[in-house]
Amino acid sequence: MRWIWLAAWLGNCFAVAGVSGHWTAGEIPGWYRTLARPAIAPPNWVFGPVWTLLYALMAIAAWRVGLAAPSPLRTWGLVLFLVQLGLNFAWSWIFFRNHAIGAALAEVVVLWAAIGATTLVFGRVAPVAAWLMAPYLAWVSFASVLNWAFWRVN
Repeated sequence: MRWIWLAAWLGNCFAVAGVSGHWTAGEIPGWYRTLARPAIAPPNWVFGPVWTLLYALMAIAAWRVGLAAPSPLRTWGLVLFLVQLGLNFAWSWIFFRNHAIGAALAEVVVLWAAIGATTLVFGRVAPVAAWLMAPYLAWVSFASVLNWAFWRVN
């Protein structure tokens, strides 16, 4: 039964990744190409592999927390995880579908805080889960700066 939960968390995370990736890919050759690129922007090919790894690590982290003994803290951690996953999904919509770079910048700050809160709670429930979230928090920290840089030059 425990492996079914891993598959469910992977399914949730990669469903978000799939839809977000579809929105992103559709905008790369058009709108995104017209933007001035800040100096810190990595090549476009970097994002797919990085996000694939991050979504897998996120899913494993949520799964590890889900395996912990039932408690209000475990429930709170998983609720926070779903909130940050929704915010992750929303960022792609705001930035790539709505072309709202400034609004995406405001949203990514909220996303970053939600990831941080999730990571802290996960650390109290299953410490390995917090470590699995750490690369995601680091990447979204960079992505926040990158979003700001895009906003600044455009």
